[in-house]
Amino acid sequence: MSQRNGPSREVIECVSAVIGFDTVSRNSNLALIEWAAERLDSHGARVRLDYNDERSKANLLASFGEGPGGVVLSGHTDVVPVDGQVWQSDPFRAEIRDGRLYGRGACDMKGFIGATMAQASTLGKVRFREPVHIALSYDEEVGCLGIPGLIADMRDAGIRPSGCIVGEPTNMQVVSAHKGGRIYRCTVTGCAAHSSLTPSGVNAIEYASNMISHIQYLGEEEARTGPRIDGYDVPFSTISTNTITGGNGMNIIPARCEFSFEYRYLPGVAPDRFIDDVRNYAAKHVLPRMRERYPQAAIEFDCIGDIPALDERESTELQALVMGLLGETQPERVAYGTEASFFNAVGVPSIVCGPGSIAVAHRPDEYVSLEQLGACEAFIQKVIRAVTL
Repeated sequence: MSQRNGPSREVIECVSAVIGFDTVSRNSNLALIEWAAERLDSHGARVRLDYNDERSKANLLASFGEGPGGVVLSGHTDVVPVDGQVWQSDPFRAEIRDGRLYGRGACDMKGFIGATMAQASTLGKVRFREPVHIALSYDEEVGCLGIPGLIADMRDAGIRPSGCIVGEPTNMQVVSAHKGGRIYRCTVTGCAAHSSLTPSGVNAIEYASNMISHIQYLGEEEARTGPRIDGYDVPFSTISTNTITGGNGMNIIPARCEFSFEYRYLPGVAPDRFIDDVRNYAAKHVLPRMRERYPQAAIEFDCIGDIPALDERESTELQALVMGLLGETQPERVAYGTEASFFNAVGVPSIVCGPGSIAVAHRPDEYVSLEQLGACEAFIQKVIRAVTL
């Protein structure tokens, strides 16, 4: 297949290989990491692995070339489950139909990983003015849990890139900014009682509903009066309650209720102000009423996910370079979070650009078009040429 119309055979083979590893976040990614490490090492890369505490998962950082600066090509290896989805083909076996390559992770984001891995032989032969690093992380889909370890290991090793490209699906458009996000679990503890003796209990679900109503109010106020940045699908920060569980019987006053809420905030917005408001409301307006009737009542908050915002003001030079390589004039902004902001937070200017559409990510029959894979391959080759002699 010609580069003009689609990807090389080697890209197809590499994308198919990484789709073949079942790296749903609940599973280990070590088979994929070992495959990548062996391939990259065989072409002369210096490979570093960083494991989770159980050593069931690992990050990989492979470096071609020496010295400071250079660029990171970064992707996450985990994918979302296929449970309950109806697929036309095996989700963990790549299949090409009608100009599309299907499989779990095809666009999010094994298409980018495969296109990058296909350049290993080229990277092993060229002379570098600045190094190229390939970063593969674990557990992005469950809160970006792996990337902090990879970045810490990178910094400890004295590797200081001058830029990072994260290959999340953007239809090969440059994304220069995205919202940050936090996810909290709130646990409300009251006192159980028989429902015929309602006044003797403290209903955790009802007091949790007070909290949820306040969160809804905060979201509505933010939409009306909060800061706005044009270019986002939703140009203001948002906050919402997304799961709730509680109670253990139709005739029992529930002693426990647990719900989760998340907020997605614009770059430049202080993320602590949302949780501070929710905590203050609980402390002043909900918990005192509960403890009047049951002194042991409690409301507890746990942060279970934290993705920084990606601020485009910190990557202007990288944006200009990448847009020049792609022939674009205007970067885009998105509401979803990526690992780019983690690199940005430690002084590595970062943008997002990868093959495929976020609209088909996580869905049954996820795919990436061969045209997008071809465009990604050509782009990565241009990036490599930009840092070689």
